[in-house]
Amino acid sequence: MIAFMISPARRRAAGSLFGLAYGDALGKPTEFLSVAEIERRYGPAGPRELVGDPALVTDDTQLALAVAWALHDAPEYAAPTVEPLLRRRFLDWAVSPDNNRAPGMTCLRACAELSRGVPWQQATVADSKGCGANMRVTPVGLLDVDLDTLAGLAQLQAGLTHGHPTGLAAAELAAYAVRLLCDGAALGELPGLLAERARTQRTVYRADWLGELWQRSDAPTPEEFIAVGWDECGQALRGLDAALAAPDDGGDPCRLTGEGWIAEEALVTALYCAIRHADDPVGALARGARTAGDSDSIAALAGAFVGAEQGMAAWPAGWAGRIEYADQLAALAAAGDR
Repeated sequence: MIAFMISPARRRAAGSLFGLAYGDALGKPTEFLSVAEIERRYGPAGPRELVGDPALVTDDTQLALAVAWALHDAPEYAAPTVEPLLRRRFLDWAVSPDNNRAPGMTCLRACAELSRGVPWQQATVADSKGCGANMRVTPVGLLDVDLDTLAGLAQLQAGLTHGHPTGLAAAELAAYAVRLLCDGAALGELPGLLAERARTQRTVYRADWLGELWQRSDAPTPEEFIAVGWDECGQALRGLDAALAAPDDGGDPCRLTGEGWIAEEALVTALYCAIRHADDPVGALARGARTAGDSDSIAALAGAFVGAEQGMAAWPAGWAGRIEYADQLAALAAAGDR
């Protein structure tokens, strides 16, 4: 039996971490399937039950755990301290025999370069804004740190593998969303709050965390480099607003907000699922898993968001002992500041 500390902050941390893993597990078998194929297998509501004991997750949860343990081990939150810890955890993941869950090619390519010991700004895949950096950033949002540190950590962990400015900005927004929810914001408030963050941060280049990463691009200045990412995230958030303003037809949200293979689409499609099903947390996961896009990443982020708002009470009581890596998830939730 897994027990959790009773403070509301710890319940929300546990709810977010476990929610990420639950969504990942539900979306794992549906990734690369059409909606019609998913519905034939699971019914019109999509998958709503964990399968297996343990219920297996993908690289999404594995890399979120890598980020979480790197942060756990850090004596301080500064780039020179955290970067080597992230590098070591990512490289341990890359060579692990458990890294057999269709890992993303960007992460594998970047890890191959990181293993050579080169600066991460050279190792990263500079033109990639895949969702791989977004689905693992939840632990950053659970830290009790100031917003500048949260932003720096979110972008640093993204930048080690995904060097495109939109990957950086979307990762920061995902972590910020988790922070807002842990602090008491409602899911329905997130689109507006995230859009405001995108506006205020548009030309903020965090050189103390990113170094000269911007020089890997064609941008003439660091401010113009990072503005590309915030502008693309802002556009995606406007698409989310439009989707939420229309009646929900129960169909695939990827038709409205994107398939989630890239960072900003994963963010907004997961938010769509979470907001539409705020009163049915498992339904939020199922909606993410019942998509034609990157089902496991969408469902994982949706679970992280719903769990951050509602805590462990969001999830069926029997799931906590059945999910893969349950011991690590519980330990990290108990050790966290939130």
